[in-house]
Amino acid sequence: MKKPSFNSLAALYNDMDKTWNKIAAEYHFECNGCKDNCCQSLFFHHTHIERAYLRHGFNQLSHKKKKNILGRAKNYCKKTFPQNSEIKSLKIMCPANEDGQCLLYPYRPMICRLHGLPHELSRPGFKTVISAGCSAGMFDAKSYIKFDRTPFYQQMAQIEIVFRRNLNKTDKIKETVAQILLTQ
Repeated sequence: MKKPSFNSLAALYNDMDKTWNKIAAEYHFECNGCKDNCCQSLFFHHTHIERAYLRHGFNQLSHKKKKNILGRAKNYCKKTFPQNSEIKSLKIMCPANEDGQCLLYPYRPMICRLHGLPHELSRPGFKTVISAGCSAGMFDAKSYIKFDRTPFYQQMAQIEIVFRRNLNKTDKIKETVAQILLTQ
């Protein structure tokens, strides 16, 4: 199997981070964690390339760190996806988070990078959706600074198409970070 290249994804992530940091600075917003910590949100990830990149980052860690993360991932899945029951959206810390720090921070998925700030997203055939951002920012709707996530999603879709084509991936995924890390 051809080894995947993550260059285009890393460049897109860099653009996301720059844009997020610029907008956050305009708001004078600094994410320091809070009671609504996004690392405790139930996020599903849908792209094969982000899945592969996260696993690539995970594989760079020491054996001990990987073992600790996998233990937390098993616990996360056991509580979030109990057998013969509905998914539970509990406030459980992401297994990659240790002592308030993401051990996979450079490899974290798009939703982790873009979360928190007020933003908008446009989809063809639908009204533009504007989100208020996280509660920690206490953002004022009147002072909205334009942060359109649409171009990032469009670029991610193009990168994903190429990745899937190169690796002959046709299946869809919907996985949490815990599930991604537990899957080989």
